[in-house]
Amino acid sequence: MESCWARFAIIILLLSVPVQSDEEEDHLLQGINSFRQSSNVPALAKHDKANCVADEIADQLEDKHCASNTAPPAQSQLISNYPSVLKKCDIDVNTTRDGMILPVCVPHRVATLVLTNYTQSHNSRYLNDSRFTGAGIGTEDDWTVLVLTTNTPGGSFASGAGRLTIPGSTQYLPTLLLMLFLVLIY
Repeated sequence: MESCWARFAIIILLLSVPVQSDEEEDHLLQGINSFRQSSNVPALAKHDKANCVADEIADQLEDKHCASNTAPPAQSQLISNYPSVLKKCDIDVNTTRDGMILPVCVPHRVATLVLTNYTQSHNSRYLNDSRFTGAGIGTEDDWTVLVLTTNTPGGSFASGAGRLTIPGSTQYLPTLLLMLFLVLIY
């Protein structure tokens, strides 16, 4: 009986310890919001659905090596798995066309370098864009994925539940994939 209580106490203790990754992601979002505020752009709010997408894409990139100044080697895998990511996160594809997915790879995921990769590169133009109102961040190994959302129907990353699915409703998927491709090659 006593060992049962000891196990229960250990489980409670383990569950109460904050996860480093979440803390790291919160600090990154704070840094991005400081960057936006210095440009008089409103702060990004945490967005659960975007967070799910970012986590899923980061998971897919986990075993991929960083390639300096080139598109990630997982680009084709990232694009081909995008519909399954949306399904897993319960997101209607038509609500993602105005969003933006920004993956970066920094060896050992050094926090200051990750932030610099977003604020001092071609990615900064997206961070300074006031159309983006929400963000989700996912991290795995050397990869950090930032997903930006808007408050418009086309970028809200809203749930697909309760919506009528019409064949061909993925008409906006090529646009989003093209945006992702352009971000990855710059």
